[in-house]
Amino acid sequence: MNTLGPSQAHWRKSSHSGGDEGECVEIGDLDGHIGVRDSKDPAAGHLTLTHRDFAALLADLVARD
Repeated sequence: MNTLGPSQAHWRKSSHSGGDEGECVEIGDLDGHIGVRDSKDPAAGHLTLTHRDFAALLADLVARD
């Protein structure tokens, strides 16, 4: 099975990440899963979520706002 690793994924910065605020999150498509990482330190690793878990995370964050 061919799967994209973190170094091969197309990572994109969240539209809610500010320019110089220091809290920058990127997400990437990891072949059916969503990767979440700190854009300032991508080598530190990432969190891998299913699409369902990522949607639940976003819903929880929106509800807290």
